[in-house]
This record gives sequence, structure tokens and C-alpha cells, in this order.
Amino acid sequence: MRVPRAAARSPERRAACRLAQYSGFVPVVSASRLCRSFGVKVVLDDVTVAIETGERVGLVGPNGSGKSTLARILAGVDAPDTGEVIVRRDATVAYLEQVPRFAAGLTAREAVLSGLGPWSEARARYLEATTSLERGAGDVDAAVAAQAAAASEVERLGGWDREHEADALLDRLGIREPTSLVETMSGGERRRVALARILARRPELAILDEPTNHLDVATIEWLEQFLVEQYPGALLLITHDRYVLDRVASRTLELARARVHSYEGGYEAYLAAKAEREAIARRTEANRQNFLRRELEWLRRQPKARTGKQKARIQRIHQAVGQDTGARQSSRANFALQSARSGKTVLELRELRLELEERVLIDKLTLALSKRERVGVIGPNGCGKTTLLRTLTGERAPDAGAVVRGRNTRVAYLDQSRATLDNDKTVYDNVAAAGHSIELGGRTLDVARYLERFLFDPAGYAQKVGTLSGGERARVALAKLLIGRHNLVLLDEPTNDLDTDTLAAVEEMLLDFDGAAIVVTHDRWFLDRVATSILAFSPNGVVDHYQGNYSTYLALAPSPGTSAESERARATSPASEATAEPEPAKPRRLTYNEQRELDGLLDRIEIAEERVAALETALADPALYTGGDKASADKARAVTLDLAAARDEAAELTARWEELEAIREASEDS
Repeated sequence: MRVPRAAARSPERRAACRLAQYSGFVPVVSASRLCRSFGVKVVLDDVTVAIETGERVGLVGPNGSGKSTLARILAGVDAPDTGEVIVRRDATVAYLEQVPRFAAGLTAREAVLSGLGPWSEARARYLEATTSLERGAGDVDAAVAAQAAAASEVERLGGWDREHEADALLDRLGIREPTSLVETMSGGERRRVALARILARRPELAILDEPTNHLDVATIEWLEQFLVEQYPGALLLITHDRYVLDRVASRTLELARARVHSYEGGYEAYLAAKAEREAIARRTEANRQNFLRRELEWLRRQPKARTGKQKARIQRIHQAVGQDTGARQSSRANFALQSARSGKTVLELRELRLELEERVLIDKLTLALSKRERVGVIGPNGCGKTTLLRTLTGERAPDAGAVVRGRNTRVAYLDQSRATLDNDKTVYDNVAAAGHSIELGGRTLDVARYLERFLFDPAGYAQKVGTLSGGERARVALAKLLIGRHNLVLLDEPTNDLDTDTLAAVEEMLLDFDGAAIVVTHDRWFLDRVATSILAFSPNGVVDHYQGNYSTYLALAPSPGTSAESERARATSPASEATAEPEPAKPRRLTYNEQRELDGLLDRIEIAEERVAALETALADPALYTGGDKASADKARAVTLDLAAARDEAAELTARWEELEAIREASEDS
């Protein structure tokens, strides 16, 4: 029997669903015929959208398409040029800005509590009355009455646990000191405080603009779980994290060319439906072109009599000429890494040790990196991922061990802050620093033609880099990086601020690259598609290397609460070989991560088995062997190896499912 994928819903979430059912899905926010322009650029053109009670909506689109503009208009922060936005009378809307603002002098805890509105006001009245009583000043009876009334109001609005809830949310989002002043925090920390403020407030609609930026993988997975299982309100998510979109969103809006298209389902369903819509548009356009060719031939014959019927035919031709079928192809970035010749080993780490402020970041890491290997690096914020990349570039020396680069190794490094960019120079001047022509794939391009590959039009060449959006800055940094030949690329959070189409272009670039790559990223979809192995950091300096992509890492990594080091020690301990009669095992329940893994295993097994079947079909195809030369033999050998690996993966996933299912059944029977 197939395990249901739907996660259990909390009482708050079920109550929200019931409210939506009984209210007839009255929209929390509805916008009608919105238009918005910036100068000559139209970003919203006759846009109509509605978000229902309890609905989860993802918003995708190219960088600069107007996603944040639409979000700000729906949140009431900005106004449209024309059109109207209607918010349900009893609804509150909260907006997570990319650059949040706070009043001066607030601690992180106070900032979160300030978003609770009436609760915060009642708490403030209670504290004021309590202070007055402690000082013995003023009318004591009035102060007692005010204190009692305020305490009753606090209880009605959620009770005194809201303060503990605020601290818990801050802790889960990586803010360990709730009494720290917000104004002393980094931009990423301030965004996390702002996110905690919205989650604690629980508005009827939360509009979250890039909520996963500056979060590590573990925190993103917690946020994903919280939004699915505990958050009671409606959501509008603007994010490049395709796993979050796929697992949280029940509907996906695409904003492109100033228009909005709506698709049911998460990111995968959106991709499939979009492909179908574009295919229909292409067929419609082909039919229109055929119609025009026939009718234009008729017009060229210049009929002498202009009857009413002929005039109507001419009118239909004019209408067909002006018809927009939507069949234009979306602009897509075109990235390519030029490979330099390299030896068998591109990079080798020998017993590497890195320390920072007397804290061990990495201890005894040994790794050999060869051509076409792509290592994904994951771990908590501050664990040393960026420090590792800086060490590999030679910017800092290892504290022990060695970093050995191949004789012909040429390194390209994309840093997280995009520090290679000069904010005071234009896009053109930043890229043209190495010259006004660029050698690319045996061709010579001028800088303007080169920039077209990165979706910059001539009007944008003269724009100062300091005025660009995060996604545009990332594209300029990539344009600089890809000039020249390299055989080792180091990318620190390359996915930040990029739209999903550009992320796909970066993925394809790395998949086609003949050199090696080390990528620090929290984008799990990216790692699943690109990585051939995973380096997983732990806070205690242990870094483990897992073969395979992120999903394989999840299947192989130790359960939460155990480290890979302790697992190895337990496996090799003499106690594990003791002959004493073991105590009866006590049934245990699955952890949250194990339950989540179990929920997804059948789908992963199905995908693995489909891959096995496809490879078996390929291996049985006589065309595979028709060449009769070394190339054909090598291709057949590669398919055979892939088939063996696919069978192993399917067997491992099946064994893991049986293991977890047995634990689940035992816990239910106990």
C-alpha cells in the first residue's frame, strides 16, 4: 500500500482549512487590473490576482520582472498606477521585505513582539501598571484594575507564552541571543528577525520575499516544515528555492512580460503546465502563420471586385496580423565555462585543518578532486564553508595539512559578496576591465555581444553596478568569472538572488563543464541536479564526504543527534563485537526527519526503478553496438556501469524503506 505523502496538519492549520471551507474561500486579498510602470518599462499590465484563505501561492518570474513590485502592492506598501487592491475587512497582511526596517533601540525579542499588535499593546499596559504599583505612585486601585484588565487581554490574545514562542522562533532561525540589539546585526540576521516577527504574528496573509536567503539547509528545511504543518494563514512566497516552492505551494503564479499566469500545484506541476501552454501557443502561432501565408497570396492577386465579403476577409487578415499568441520564447541566459587543460588530479587536500578564533572548523579533511567532479558543500551558517573556499584559492593558509593544486590548475572564484565588482563602474566597464573583446569558444566577441548572453540589453550597459538588483549583480559577477579558461571553479552561494531560469542555466553550465567544481549552496534542488558528491560540515570540525547528490546524502547521513564520527567509532568499537546477550530492543518512534524520508522513499524508489528500466532498454538496443569501434564499445561500457549503479541505488532505497517501515510498524504495535 502506498504511503500518503501529505504531512499531518496542526490544529491551527486544520482550523484555517475549516474557516476557508465555511467562508466559501473568500479572498484574503484580491487585486483587479493592476498596472505599474517605471519610466518606459511596464512591469504590471492589467494584472488580476486573488489569494484565498489558507492558500499557499508561489510567485516566480525572471529577475526584474516585477515580483517584488506586485508583492509590495498587494501588501499595501506601494500603490499601483491604476487598478485596485481589496483586503478582506478582518484580515491582516504582513510583508517580509528584502531589506527590513526596525525602530531604533529594539532587541531581537522586542522586534518580534512588536509585530503582535494588540498583544504587544496589552503587554505594555500590563508592564506599565505593574511598574506603577511597584513604585507606589498614583492611584493604586486604578493601577490594579488596569493591570487586571491588561492581563486578561494578554490571555485572550494568546497568553504569556508568546514571549517564549518569540525566543523559540529566533533560535530556530539562528538568532541565539534574543537580547541583542537589531541595529548591531548583519543584514542577514535582520532578515531572520523580520521573518520571526511575521511567523509569530500569524497574519491572515504573509507575503515572504526571498525568505530562504541567508538561511542554511537545516533552517530552510525547518521553515518548510513550519509553513506546511503549523502556519495557519495564507502565504505568497517569492523564492528561488525550488524545493520550497514544490513542497509548500499549492498554486504557482508566473509573472513574465508584465502579465501573470496561474498554474495549479508546486514547481514541478508548474513546469509541466507551462511547457504544455507554450506548446499550445506554438501550435496556434504556426496555424496563424499558415493562415497569413494563404491570405497574403490571395491579396497579391489583387481581386478587382471589392465586395463586402472580400472586405470582411481583408479585415480578418489584419486581425490575424495583430494577434498575440504568446508563442515568443522566454529570454534565457547562456553561460559557458571554458575548460583549461588539466592533469588527472585537479586538487588534493591532505589532512587539512582550519581554525578560526581558537575554534576548529575542519579537522583532518582528506579529499582528491578530479575532472568533472562537482562537490556540493553544506553545513550550518558560520561552520567554515567560506573559509574553506578562501583557503583553496590561497587567500589564507591552512592551520595544518596541505592544499595541493595540480600543475596546470587554473582557479576561478565567485565570492558570496560579489567583491570583484566595482559598484561605481558601469556593467560594461566591469566586464570590459580585461579588454573590449572577449575570446569565447574560439570566437571573438565584443563586450556588448557577450553581455547579451547574460540578459543585459543595451540600455543596461551604462547602469552603475551599485544600483543593480541582487540577481543582476550576480549575472555581472558571473560574466566576469567566465572570461578566460579554468579547470577548477569555486562558487560561494551562486544561487542567491537568481531567478529559476537563470539557476537552470548555471546548472547546465556546470553539467557541461569539463573541469571540477566546488559549490557552497543551500539550494537543495541545485545540489540534486549538479552535485556528484557532498561535503557535509558539522559544528565540531568533522567534515564528511558522501558520494552522490543531496538526496543520496539524506539517505546515507546519520540520523539527527548522532555524528558521523560517533557512528564510525561505534561501528569499529570492540563492544560492537561483544558476545554478551543483547538486551531486548525497545520499540522507538521515527524521528521527524526519518518520517519525512519515509514519506518520500516510494517516489524515489519509483524514479530509480524507472531509470533501471530505461538503462536496460538502452542496453538491449542493437543500435548501441552498431558502430563496431572503440567509441561504441566505450558507450556500451558506460551504459553498463550506469545500469549497475542504478540497480544498486534502487536496492539501497528499497532496503532503507523496509528498515523505516519496520520501525514505524513496531512503534504502532507497541
